[in-house]
Amino acid sequence: MQGSDTTSSKSIDDAEPADVQATFCATLVDQWIALGVRHAVVAPGSRSTPMALAMAARGELAIHVFHDERVASFAALGLGLRESSNEPAVPALLLCTSGTAAANFLPAVAEAGLSEIPMIVLTADRPEELRGVGAPQTIDQIELYGSHVRWFHDPGVAAACEAGEWRQLASMTWLKSSDGPVHLNLPFREPLVGSAFELPVEIKTIAASTTAAPTEPVPVGFGVERGVILVGGLPGIDLDQVLELQTKTGWPIIADPISGLRHASTVTTIDALLRDSAFADAWMPEVIVRVGRPSTSKLLSQWTTRAGVTLVQVGGPGRIDPGRNVAAVCSIDDLLAVDHLTRDGSTWLASWREHERVANAAIVSWLDSAASLTEPDVARTLAEHAATDSVVTVSSSMPVRDLEWFGGLAAGAHSNRGANGIDGVMSTAVGRALSRGSMSTPNYVLIGDLAFVHDSNALLGLNRRSVDLRIVVVDNDGGGIFSFLSQASLLEHDRFEQLFGTPLGTDVLSIAGAHGVATATATTRAELIEQLGQPGPWVCRVPSDRAKNVEAHRAIHAAVSAATGG
Repeated sequence: MQGSDTTSSKSIDDAEPADVQATFCATLVDQWIALGVRHAVVAPGSRSTPMALAMAARGELAIHVFHDERVASFAALGLGLRESSNEPAVPALLLCTSGTAAANFLPAVAEAGLSEIPMIVLTADRPEELRGVGAPQTIDQIELYGSHVRWFHDPGVAAACEAGEWRQLASMTWLKSSDGPVHLNLPFREPLVGSAFELPVEIKTIAASTTAAPTEPVPVGFGVERGVILVGGLPGIDLDQVLELQTKTGWPIIADPISGLRHASTVTTIDALLRDSAFADAWMPEVIVRVGRPSTSKLLSQWTTRAGVTLVQVGGPGRIDPGRNVAAVCSIDDLLAVDHLTRDGSTWLASWREHERVANAAIVSWLDSAASLTEPDVARTLAEHAATDSVVTVSSSMPVRDLEWFGGLAAGAHSNRGANGIDGVMSTAVGRALSRGSMSTPNYVLIGDLAFVHDSNALLGLNRRSVDLRIVVVDNDGGGIFSFLSQASLLEHDRFEQLFGTPLGTDVLSIAGAHGVATATATTRAELIEQLGQPGPWVCRVPSDRAKNVEAHRAIHAAVSAATGG
């Protein structure tokens, strides 16, 4: 289908300026639909009227309206996520009006850029004659997002004489978004409402470039017995190849929850094990293959930087080398082509499995015997009792760490770990839910009260979006992660609370209730399990205490150390 029901058959050469703008926008939208775009996120405003109307005119395009630009942008990020390596990465369109509205997109654009999530950002703007003269709702939007976007372009106000270039512009925008966000700044002149004329002739649909990233030779001596495979978040990772690499090398897999390979991980308790310095020394490998980005665990990241280890990086996003010790950046195909040693009779993998068994049993035993529901138990319970075929989104602070450290084999989730901010956690989950387009798929969120309040506008209109969103809020009245840092012990209590603990004193359930979202409270594991099975949308508060949470973590690690002889 070309154009919309409102498209005129008259030539664009006869059109008024408002009609030219309408035809320009209709052409871009038509080309993006032909290329596979199916979702558009709109933050309402006036200057973006021509593009908003062009989007809304097309039945093939699902329109999602969000009143808060930051929420809108993270929802677009969620829509651009692919849930498996077999799915193509398809950008969502993200539209806002001119001025500071566009600036509110920056956190999500930065996250998309660092995580290689496709997104087509469309910011309406004033025309050239209204820039820099004090016109209202006007800021400098030229290259507003800097290096966070793969490509920027401002085509100027649409002109009929350039109609033959419009489809190429749409195609170029789509191509450049294949591995991250792009920014198209679109100035419009009043009047803003026009009628689309006959669209320019269609051009051949083109495929995105698949140029492989440059790699380096596999280091000499790669095929040793003492090696490990670390698997972190990576868009489009081929999980089967990672499993093949384990089979060939006989090395343990240590996969974090956002890798998509946690269920096949040899070791899920690595953070607890490495807290025993004797274990960390004795089980230091000669070679580490890191697939994707580093783990959340700081101890694991530090372990990979020790002298004497050969660290091989596979995949991005971007260049991953925070420890400045990557020996080579290789493709997994190159690693699989290496002749490896025969593993018959090797005790390396078996010993790792035994340590995992003992450490995991110690964690489970401690959680089962705890007098109250702890934050580690919340993560474990969600991992093990989330509904079948559900998707989980977790905050990039303590929730993702608790899921990694204590979630076991069932732990699997998405977390915005590109920039590691607390921005837009629920908004990202809403986008993920909208991409599936079905109330039959449960979508869970595990989040702290600070991140919840930060993104509470994601609850606006949630009941009208036809998504099954189940939000678990661990409420410890402030920034719980800071209680684990040195500031907590080095500063006076009042100063720490003022600058880091930052108690909110906010009733999170009242916030949810104000938006018409159902609420609940869980203080025991049984109550949480029961709530997890209830259809959403809902918000469930799990009360916690920051100081007691630190004690619980220390006690669990001590239990693991005792069980493993540390």
